[in-house]
Amino acid sequence: MMILGVDVGTTSVKAVLLSGEGEVLAEAEHPHALHSPHPGFAEEDPESWWQGLKATVRQVLQGRDPRGLKALGISGMVPALVLHDARGRPLRPSIQQNDARAVEEIRELKERFGDDWLFARTGATWNQQVLAPKLLWLRRREPEAWAGVAWISGSYEHMAFRLTGARYQEANWALESGLWNPSSEAWLGEVLEYIGLEASLLGPVRRPWEVVGEVDAQVAQEVGLPHGLPVIAGSADHIAAALASGLKEEGEAVVKLGGAGDFLYAVDRFAPVPELFIDFHDIPGLYVINGCMATTGSLLRWFRDGFRPGVGFAQLDQEAEAVPAGAQGLVVLPYFLGEKTPIHDPEARGTVVGLTLTHTPAHLWRALLEAVAYAFRHHVEVLEARGHRVERLFVMDGGARSRLWRRILASVLERPLERLSEANLGSAFGTAFLAGVAAGLWGYGDIRRRVEEVTEPVGEWVPVYRELYEVYRELYGRLKDLYPRLGGKYA
Repeated sequence: MMILGVDVGTTSVKAVLLSGEGEVLAEAEHPHALHSPHPGFAEEDPESWWQGLKATVRQVLQGRDPRGLKALGISGMVPALVLHDARGRPLRPSIQQNDARAVEEIRELKERFGDDWLFARTGATWNQQVLAPKLLWLRRREPEAWAGVAWISGSYEHMAFRLTGARYQEANWALESGLWNPSSEAWLGEVLEYIGLEASLLGPVRRPWEVVGEVDAQVAQEVGLPHGLPVIAGSADHIAAALASGLKEEGEAVVKLGGAGDFLYAVDRFAPVPELFIDFHDIPGLYVINGCMATTGSLLRWFRDGFRPGVGFAQLDQEAEAVPAGAQGLVVLPYFLGEKTPIHDPEARGTVVGLTLTHTPAHLWRALLEAVAYAFRHHVEVLEARGHRVERLFVMDGGARSRLWRRILASVLERPLERLSEANLGSAFGTAFLAGVAAGLWGYGDIRRRVEEVTEPVGEWVPVYRELYEVYRELYGRLKDLYPRLGGKYA
């Protein structure tokens, strides 16, 4: 028996194959591109996700009989936005969860409904994460595409549809969309009416572990999967990662260093924090308070590809090891696609302060790593100010392989950082595990947390970072009123 998990990430599709005992048999990864054709835009081609799914599925099943598969789970970025025509074909590139184009529409909806009104109904505020501003933007600026919309979905719902023909919204897509009231389990009619969206264009809301359909016969032949394979509703990628990490106890937090940066904290009640997001956990009865930054790994990839093409991340780290903590007075605000949590400012911009002729690309690389660490510290402070303690910190995903980054994070956060073993393969592992639960192969209590190593704060770095973190926070406060003047005609 085997279980398959696929994750549609910001920069690649990943697949993991588990045995009937939950052990990893194989894994694969296929890259795709994030496109930013205009400042603040973040788009992807759903067809590239599909090609990535086919490539990774064939790779992990190579030499194995696919008839041994019992279930499939897909996770992905949330809430990505895919518009479909009547035949289910995407009408345009997806609009990603970190897209910051709808600045005017955010202002308009905030003025019309207010943050308090939306927060009381959904646990969200008007920001670049929620979908109503983007939908309003599309209706006004791309009327031809809007006129052809027959169904709206997210990333992993789109993939499940291509496999099974099922049209639905997974519960966390619905919750993070800001269009759905989890208390009444209904779409917000007032908002839908204002943006001109029919509720019929949104499918039924399904829980992550629910089976939504079976793999179609024709698709099975194309992809290499067995006809009739059950497919579950799937999971938001960061929530699948929370499951894979074993996160379920209050006081524990997970730092996820992927294309975007996530900060995850489990609670046993629906208790949203205005500066952050909240989701249903993949474990029934639990929730995850989480922060999500628009750019972390994707920011590093942008720097590498634009300024040091062909150079590996390990070499960039090695060069930055020779740079002292604080990058000799260089501080970066990592708001290169605006910023989501905790500042919720789509007009914020990436900012480099302190450059001199002494600085080199190695200094800037280190300053970028430090900037992300400062942003995570900001999340910890927001959470603790709301009465939640953070006593134990774990780190996972691709960026956790960087020893330098882990040392910086531990020193900025002033806490030991426990690196989870790559046996816990993040979102793809989590959604595969969830599919195994749905298939009855194991239970939630069988998830095993494996700590690879512990990174302690570097004593002499701590006071440097403590001081520069204050500079980091003050910089945004001083510059936030100037950022809007860089948009508009200059964008």
